[in-house]
Amino acid sequence: MFLAFKLSDLVTVPFGWLLGVLYDLTSNYGVAMILFALIVQLVLTPINAKSKKSMMKMSRLQPRIQDIQRRYAHDQQKQNEEIQKLQQEEGASMGMGGCLWSFVPLLILFPLFTVIREPITYILGESAEVTQQIIAVVKANAPALFSNNTYYDQVVAASAISQYANEIAAAIPGISTETLAGINFDFFGINLGAIPQFNIFASTWAWDWAHIGAFLIPIVSAISQVAQMWVSQKTNDSVVTNEKGIQDKEMAENSQSAQTNKMMMWMMPLMSLWIGFTVSAGLSVYWFIGGVFRMVTDPIMTKHYRKIYDAEDAVRLQKALEQERIEAEKERIRAERRAANPEGITANTSKKKLQKQQREAEQAAKAANAKEYNAKKGIVEEEEESCMSGIPSRPYCKGRNYDPNRYASNPTEE
Repeated sequence: MFLAFKLSDLVTVPFGWLLGVLYDLTSNYGVAMILFALIVQLVLTPINAKSKKSMMKMSRLQPRIQDIQRRYAHDQQKQNEEIQKLQQEEGASMGMGGCLWSFVPLLILFPLFTVIREPITYILGESAEVTQQIIAVVKANAPALFSNNTYYDQVVAASAISQYANEIAAAIPGISTETLAGINFDFFGINLGAIPQFNIFASTWAWDWAHIGAFLIPIVSAISQVAQMWVSQKTNDSVVTNEKGIQDKEMAENSQSAQTNKMMMWMMPLMSLWIGFTVSAGLSVYWFIGGVFRMVTDPIMTKHYRKIYDAEDAVRLQKALEQERIEAEKERIRAERRAANPEGITANTSKKKLQKQQREAEQAAKAANAKEYNAKKGIVEEEEESCMSGIPSRPYCKGRNYDPNRYASNPTEE
């Protein structure tokens, strides 16, 4: 418990300090939240860029991955090995160098939610003891402001501190004037510290801008998420190329990753919509600004990485064209050979047999010349005794134990 608390402070304390500084500079919680969201997104830009690069890399590999899956459909182990090999060669990974980076901005929401939910502690910088005393004083003077849900007691108390500053100062001697000023959550008539009301038919609903504006903030935030993810998906699909480096639009639309992205394009905004109606409206403002920021920066990142990938695709296309030229030349030569020899009869071109045939031809020529010479001189040649095998070059091919008279009748036995 202690370790988790300290790890949480590593994020919540700097967030609270930054949001507090921005609030002091602007004296407007909504403007401070917008500036805070922009600063956080700027800090996260390297992580977003790394995530974008990895997702584009994985998208462009989809045609080759599906080709591997098709070739090794019946060998799952070989399929996984080939896919891992391809990812290593291309520098693509689903680990911390890959899509897991995209979850980092989402993880920041949890400590940010704590900062928004506990403004007296993190923005005004008061201790836990002083915070509880402030809440107790406000509750004693205005119990109707609070609900049974104590989760947002700090938000309610922070918005009412200025109204009960005298009572709080009397109860807590030495409290700072900055704290007694409280926090103004009003942003164009909308209370960003309140939870938007979803049920417009409830008895507590009122058709005024405060309620309508708070109701619209989570919806607009979810719409911005849909738009941002749609832009991201389109830019990722633009780099999907086949093994030759040519853009493959059909694969981009029908690949497994494309189907997953389409599902996530609706799941994530629906989740943000649900969260937007369960937490303070300030968090939806942060989410909205983050979505707009990424929607603007996403095409810029795509344009940057597209230049790198286009150069790689140009090299792949050049290699593919050169290979096609080589294969076409080989096929042309084979076609010429088929045309010159339509019957398909080919001579034995074994080097050893050609040498043997040459030697035999030379020996036959020498023998013919010698015979002709002897005939002119009147020399009578003795006929060579035939060998048992009938093959002069292999006289013992029937074996050393071969006996032609083995089965002949024995005259002594008759």
